[in-house]
Amino acid sequence: MGSIRVLIADDHSLFAKTLEALLAGAGGIEVVGTAADGLEAVALSATLCPDIVLMDVEMPHLDGFAATRRLCELGLGTSVIVLTASGDAEKSQLASEAGALGFLTKDRIGEALVPAILSVAGASARLSADGSADLAGRARVG
Repeated sequence: MGSIRVLIADDHSLFAKTLEALLAGAGGIEVVGTAADGLEAVALSATLCPDIVLMDVEMPHLDGFAATRRLCELGLGTSVIVLTASGDAEKSQLASEAGALGFLTKDRIGEALVPAILSVAGASARLSADGSADLAGRARVG
């Protein structure tokens, strides 16, 4: 298997650059692009075909939950890890309902981001070709 291709979707460019720098040192993970809002995340996912999108919740034009739903509806095979400043249970539930395979609070990025990506990449690799595998493993990964 080649590198895990990651798209970063966050409207705060400094935070997106921080994520990119964190992932630059992780072997087997390649950042293929960044998006500044949910609409751009969906459009770039359709053209760049990332394995995983790191999706901020609060973004202009289309929030992270709606963008996650659209990505799932497109059937691109892209998995989503939702990133948020707040770790409340409601946001975790909304992320899961939107189709995200992971949920990570931003205060845990330093220690949990790479393991979360590896975990979600492994989970999505186990899905059947028609997407009918049990997704009960959707979970908060950080």
